[in-house]
Amino acid sequence: QVRMLADLSLVGCYNLTFMNESERNTILLQSAKNNLKNMAFFGLTEFQRKTQFLFERTFNLKFISPFTQFNITRASNVDINEGARQRIEELNFLDMQLYEYAKDLFQQRYHHTKQLEHQRDRQRRREERRLHREHRGHRWPKEDGNTEGAVTEDYNSQVVRW
Repeated sequence: QVRMLADLSLVGCYNLTFMNESERNTILLQSAKNNLKNMAFFGLTEFQRKTQFLFERTFNLKFISPFTQFNITRASNVDINEGARQRIEELNFLDMQLYEYAKDLFQQRYHHTKQLEHQRDRQRRREERRLHREHRGHRWPKEDGNTEGAVTEDYNSQVVRW
């Protein structure tokens, strides 16, 4: 994933003699992180509902039905020993770092978007209450031109006034 997201031209593309491996890895990882951060949207498989929420808010679209969260994959059914798992993580250490960064960035975006939505909802409710109070406070003017609210004794006596 790091190679897919990074700007390889920063490290001489596939020319491994352009710079040492440590420097190359640092530049690739930072480039991948920057590109990920600058994407309008990305999702994570293990957070299907949150991914859907962010997608809908980012692009102002609404899915017909909610995403289904599946936590079991074919890969999750494969048993590997601890040594093999550690070796895989060592070989993919840049991807492991990018994944941790992506999870953190994803959660930040999700919480920020949720917070903005709550603020908009609160503002909308405040505005609705204000309009309701204004509407409730409106009174019909008295016949003498006084703009204070007229108190009515019953409906029929007011029909003649209108």
